[in-house]
Amino acid sequence: MKEITLKLNGDIKRLTNETFKFDERVKDGWFSAVYFLKTRDIVKKYRPGRTVTMQFFQKEHAVLCGTDEVIALIKTFANNPDQLELRSLEDGDKIKPYETIFTITGKYEDFGYLEGIIDGIFARRTSVATNVYNVVKAARKSGVQKPIIFMGDRDDHFTQQAGDGYAAFIGGSKAQATHAMNEWWGKKGMGTMPHALIQLFEGDIVEATRAYKETYPEDDLMALVDYNNDVITDSLKVAREFGEDLKGVRVDTSAMMVDQFFCRNPEIMGTFDPRGANPTLLFALREALDKEGFQHVKIIATGGFNAERIRQYEEAGVPVDIYGVGGSLLKITIGFTGDNVLIDGRHEAKAGRRFRDNPRLTLVD
Repeated sequence: MKEITLKLNGDIKRLTNETFKFDERVKDGWFSAVYFLKTRDIVKKYRPGRTVTMQFFQKEHAVLCGTDEVIALIKTFANNPDQLELRSLEDGDKIKPYETIFTITGKYEDFGYLEGIIDGIFARRTSVATNVYNVVKAARKSGVQKPIIFMGDRDDHFTQQAGDGYAAFIGGSKAQATHAMNEWWGKKGMGTMPHALIQLFEGDIVEATRAYKETYPEDDLMALVDYNNDVITDSLKVAREFGEDLKGVRVDTSAMMVDQFFCRNPEIMGTFDPRGANPTLLFALREALDKEGFQHVKIIATGGFNAERIRQYEEAGVPVDIYGVGGSLLKITIGFTGDNVLIDGRHEAKAGRRFRDNPRLTLVD
């Protein structure tokens, strides 16, 4: 395996075959499209030993992720993997439309059946990394990067968490919701309190926060303040109670709810949408905290955020210090294609395809 540089984070991390937990049924073709399996059988019978070059590309400006996982897949399940020549970009590389990001050269019958699996790895990992990168970029203002918490545990099957968490890390998120999301890059999950904790304290935000503080005194104390749909009142309650110990308040107001602040102040209602964690509510929360001397308390906003919404909040100067983002980061928006483009060193490809060499590719050990 190669050593990769996580360029967006400045850390160096070595991933090995042992990092990835592959299903052994890959070897049996269980996850390969049947026509690839049939092609392998036909090639063995009629065209064995031909050396082909397969190249992979996609059609967007993106942040590449999945190269080490693909290399591990090939080294684990290809026949005669030591006889294959692999050339690759690295996780974290910025890539352009139609740029060749990976090539395999060797006997088709040794690796061809893995084509669809390779496409799928690149598609998912690169989509997540690119989605996170775009969110991180949107949350950067005047050279200051606001943290992005990757909260995708409830938005997809749990078996995807390790790979998605790594892709999110490649994209620029170092704070993630579960331990599994941090598994490939060596950290632990982070988080504070869910609504369930406050419910078990009958909606008493102060008592729930006190219990959290006493149980996890080493954590930064951050209170979830929308349980009673009155974020300013409850934020001030916990701020007055815990003072300097309170590091932040998290607003997760449902997009179907209008906070009690607007019910008490109907005169400020205008043409804006008063539902959810909207800018007007967050400006009012910041003002209320600052007025009582709680300038140190950060505001964390979660619920329905994506790159475009964060960009709008940042352009408007909405006082959010940390964003929590989930489902929008897991959308698969980038598809990869693998094409055979050379046979025994000469051009042979479907119409419209050709070998597109890329000087940025490096030979994999």
